[in-house]
Amino acid sequence: MAEAETRKRSRGGGGAARRAERTAVSVETAKYIQRNIPNFEILNEEALEIIEANADTVLAEIGVNFVNNPAALDLWRDAGAEVIGERVRIPRGLARKLCSTAPSTFTQHARNPDRAVEIGGRNLVLAPVYGPPFVHDAKGGRRYATMADFEKFVKLGYMSKWLHHSGGTVCEPTDIPVNKRHLDMLMAHMILSDKPFMGSVTEPSRAQDSVDMCEILFGREFVQNNAVMTSLININSPMTFDDVMMGALEVYAKNNQACIISPFIVGGAMAPVSVMGTLTQVLAEVMAGIAYSQLVRPGAPVIFGAFVTSIDMNSGAPTFGTPEASQITYGAGQLARRMGLPFRSAGSFTGSKLPDAQAAYETANSLNMGLLSGVNFMLHACGWLEGGLVSSFEKFVMDADQLGALHKMAQGIATDEEAQAMGAIAEVGPGGHYLGCEHTQANFKSAFWRSEIFDFKPYETWSEEGARDTMALATERVQRMIDTYQQPHLDPGIHDALTEYVAKKKASMPDAFM
Repeated sequence: MAEAETRKRSRGGGGAARRAERTAVSVETAKYIQRNIPNFEILNEEALEIIEANADTVLAEIGVNFVNNPAALDLWRDAGAEVIGERVRIPRGLARKLCSTAPSTFTQHARNPDRAVEIGGRNLVLAPVYGPPFVHDAKGGRRYATMADFEKFVKLGYMSKWLHHSGGTVCEPTDIPVNKRHLDMLMAHMILSDKPFMGSVTEPSRAQDSVDMCEILFGREFVQNNAVMTSLININSPMTFDDVMMGALEVYAKNNQACIISPFIVGGAMAPVSVMGTLTQVLAEVMAGIAYSQLVRPGAPVIFGAFVTSIDMNSGAPTFGTPEASQITYGAGQLARRMGLPFRSAGSFTGSKLPDAQAAYETANSLNMGLLSGVNFMLHACGWLEGGLVSSFEKFVMDADQLGALHKMAQGIATDEEAQAMGAIAEVGPGGHYLGCEHTQANFKSAFWRSEIFDFKPYETWSEEGARDTMALATERVQRMIDTYQQPHLDPGIHDALTEYVAKKKASMPDAFM
């Protein structure tokens, strides 16, 4: 439907455009993960009921702040909440009742219909790192990100088989004015990739620009009836909803676009040090945020978000891949499922400064925790470094490679006659080997997941080839992917209309770097 509407709105190109579309190279992208394994449920029924009751107490007796947003206060007042100043106290059961109009699953459409993703249920959608102001690679080291870096990450995301989503601010291009960079970032996602993407949330007018540009890309009617963006709305924990993020949420909800309503919590600083206390606060904040989205537009698609880590009590720095963060994420997944909502959490988290052993351990813990906790949308699935301050090119491709292992794990264990392999066991018998048997020959290509980066050669071969470590292999892979990148086809008329929109918006305001 999106493709048909896009073609109908073409401003030109004719036969040449149709020939270009037919001959365009399309890279392989795996379908979003559909879990055939159980979720890990860490909390029993009693614990879950305690958290839910305590969250209701927080909302009813302590309340949440909606700051600098009189219209939001009016909506809450009309819904039956007690509003004193900017503090909103929500009667027991009201937030949960309002949340009930949010869909349990929704489709985010891509300009290539084959790349659409289903968010919710047993599904897991993987999206790249989001937000770092710095980038890092083996050659240039750590530096402020530029628009060229941003475009390179979008190309790598498009070329990565196991990534289902192009993401949003894969790095913050500091060479573009703050008030204009969102236009260039959106343009890059729209023309350099055909996977789903995220909108801007740094100012309500930028959210509106995101909607306007999507209406050019997909058609206005399609956008109003379908989710074509999933955007990140962070809560200022503890229990504060600011006018910037809420303003962006209002724009997206009014236009039927999906939002991740997500507390941003460092345990011990923005939430209690205990798992139960943090889960109580997470649930209260998420319910208030999602309820507000439904006040703006009942039925607007949302995701129950939980970005939670702990704090190093010696340095004050956030820590990642820790047991406590896993416990909170497992519990939050249970709470999200009890509300019938899609769940966002986890990622390739690490506090390491380089893609080293620390990064590998912390990332592996975080990714596997995300798979087992029932996450439906995993932002930061690849490329995260230095506690989210850095997007790393090498780590991007390392992590993206490992996402293939999540796909394989999620398939579960086949139990059919072929998988039982009784014929193979009988054929080989005692003392034989399976390398040449019929069952192995029929299944060896798909039997085992294989990394496209790691080196499994004998020591002698590895040494003769330069004794390259994983960082060197990843650097080589980054370059190879960029060298073989080909831009996906986009109707020339739509491309021209997007270019015109961006040029007019930029010309309408002076540069601002604050």
